[in-house]
Amino acid sequence: MFSISRIANLVVGALMVVGAIGKIIANVTFQTIIEGIYIILFGLVTVGLEFQIPPQVARYASFMFSFIGRGVFYIFVGTIMLASFWNFVGYLLGAIVGLVGVGYVVLEFLPQIEPPSNMREADAGWGAEQV
Repeated sequence: MFSISRIANLVVGALMVVGAIGKIIANVTFQTIIEGIYIILFGLVTVGLEFQIPPQVARYASFMFSFIGRGVFYIFVGTIMLASFWNFVGYLLGAIVGLVGVGYVVLEFLPQIEPPSNMREADAGWGAEQV
């Protein structure tokens, strides 16, 4: 059964991909293609992390496995989308991604909310690298 956070992450990833493709189609320049490719990659990684977590991701992108880390990442991508999109729909998609990020940051500070299992995979604490 999918949890609410898993559905939210899948929706946010899909919004990133759809928005970036629309951005590239609406305005084909070198800058929009590069920005679009990055946003598409971010969206695909977001969706992919809901199904399988490669060990390299858990090691090098551990910020994706906490509410605050994922929230700041979504705020970052949302602001990129807001700053570079072409019309109202693009702004709306960027705002949704950013607001979901704000929601995740808020969840970090609510002790009664526990992170879902897919966000606890790499949770070994700060500096807990294996030697």
